[in-house]
Amino acid sequence: MFQTFQDKSSPEQGPPRLAQLRDLMRTRQIDATLIPRADAHQGEYVAPNDERLAWVTGFTGSAGFAAITASDAGVFIDGRYRTQVRAQVDTDHFTPVHWPETSLADWLRTHLPEGGRIAYNPMLHTAGELETLRTALPDSYQFTPGDDLIDTIWPHRFDAPQGAVTVQPLALTGESHADKCTRLAATLTAAGQSGAVITLPDSLCWLLNIRGADIPRNPVAQAFGMLHADARVTLFIDAAKLDDTVRAHLGDAVDIQPYEAFPDALRDMPAPLRVDKTTAPARVSELLSDAGIVFKWGQDPCILPKACKSSAEIAGSRAAHLRDAAAMCEFLTWFDAQAPGTLTEIDVVTRLEATRAAAGDLLDISFETIAGSGPNGALPHYRVSEASSRTLQSGDLLVLDSGGQYRDGTTDITRTLPIGPTGTDERAAFTRVLQGMIAISRLRWPAGLAGRDLDAIARYPLWLADQDYAHGTGHGVGAYLCVHEGPQRLSRASDVPFKPGMIISNEPGYYREGHFGIRIENLLVVTPATPLPTGDQTNKLCFETLNFVPIDRRLIDADRLSADETAWLNAYHDTCRDKIAPLLSPDAAAWLDRATASL
Repeated sequence: MFQTFQDKSSPEQGPPRLAQLRDLMRTRQIDATLIPRADAHQGEYVAPNDERLAWVTGFTGSAGFAAITASDAGVFIDGRYRTQVRAQVDTDHFTPVHWPETSLADWLRTHLPEGGRIAYNPMLHTAGELETLRTALPDSYQFTPGDDLIDTIWPHRFDAPQGAVTVQPLALTGESHADKCTRLAATLTAAGQSGAVITLPDSLCWLLNIRGADIPRNPVAQAFGMLHADARVTLFIDAAKLDDTVRAHLGDAVDIQPYEAFPDALRDMPAPLRVDKTTAPARVSELLSDAGIVFKWGQDPCILPKACKSSAEIAGSRAAHLRDAAAMCEFLTWFDAQAPGTLTEIDVVTRLEATRAAAGDLLDISFETIAGSGPNGALPHYRVSEASSRTLQSGDLLVLDSGGQYRDGTTDITRTLPIGPTGTDERAAFTRVLQGMIAISRLRWPAGLAGRDLDAIARYPLWLADQDYAHGTGHGVGAYLCVHEGPQRLSRASDVPFKPGMIISNEPGYYREGHFGIRIENLLVVTPATPLPTGDQTNKLCFETLNFVPIDRRLIDADRLSADETAWLNAYHDTCRDKIAPLLSPDAAAWLDRATASL
């Protein structure tokens, strides 16, 4: 089993740890401390030794931060976690803060007098974050960089991860790392820059065609790097992670230096350098400034090329999704044969993981499987534990969001499943969510539009019923990399234009707190659209669907669907049957035939 079911949250530990932190703040004359959920690489996911926010507060969500003063402790969370946070923190000592509706600057102005000293670890915040905060606060507030206060009071902290690095084959990347470095270095030369600082592990793994095992569920290696304008790379990494095969793959053009040498090495880099203020820790720009080295803000040169998958990466993703869909259908065949009241949420997770693993090439799950039934389904990022696991009862809905890490691709799929007969409200809401998901799947749009331009299309059917969901409609996905990958998002907050080759999730939902949740998700790849004979526009884009698992027809109110929506669903189910049936056992093939019958 990759997934375990221990409760990772310890709300009872929050108050004494908060008291320790405040004692240290008083000793050091600190008025406020910032605790991000971040590590020095600023990725979304962190290793256990960097779970500072969870250690202090008990909150284990994948996004959020805290601000601590002598009298107040705010835990800032977005719409995905507003129910979860109340269960994981001691609300007598910590106050959940709705973010981004309430900004950190607004909260500090309310809870911290002007002139207050704000402590932060410059390795755990980007320069962009700090710039935004400083700009929004009066000049009288004092920002105090320094060692992390949490590390000072955290006994028996976990060791830094030491996962082995492996080579990602050229057949799956479609481009050698030497060619990638040459291609990206040319953009630095054109910009008059001598090199670019790279701090995101997935950027370095993509650039060098390697993968790692330092972050659970994410095949990345913790490292820092410098791409030079002559296409050489300096890689700062623990040498113990690299065997002879990896060293031979990297070759002489990659200079391997100790991980801990990165800060000092910055002082000797040729100028001008490119630094990404949205991903590099603030300490990078501070060190460069102190050393008098000229640098310019600019995007990590790997970000956009990594997002626009090569034809080999797209082919690998298609193949991985077919095998993953077959595993899902085998699981659903078993699931539908179980009577209500006989399965727990943990039973569901363990069976699904075992079914994926039976294919023989599952390297890991791509995230902790979300299997929320009844009221647990109303938590968008619910993680089942031994304490929270429910028995699936007749009338429940089960939100099942899962994925796999395969050498040729990263998968992610959500299906909502009925446990016995379900109510009218549930069916109506499910159908609205389905309509939004179909609308995105069918979409054609002029090149140049971003997630903020398309997000509302998925919400329109729900908005007509005064319903909505408090998360984005979709996120980018890597190629055997992180299941959440930027810069593209299908979200009202994203201004990054979609480009061919980008993989994006399409996952509208609806959540009624205390009752049920609904989400339907497929992954899509952006592709040029074939011109229509009736059209007078060119340069249009559309989506190709990657997942081929039936959408549960028992939850659909067919009378609510338009003729075009019904036609799309029937055509999708026909494709599921054509692509997946040859990969299935006889029982699962029979199940698939029933599940894909025309609506």
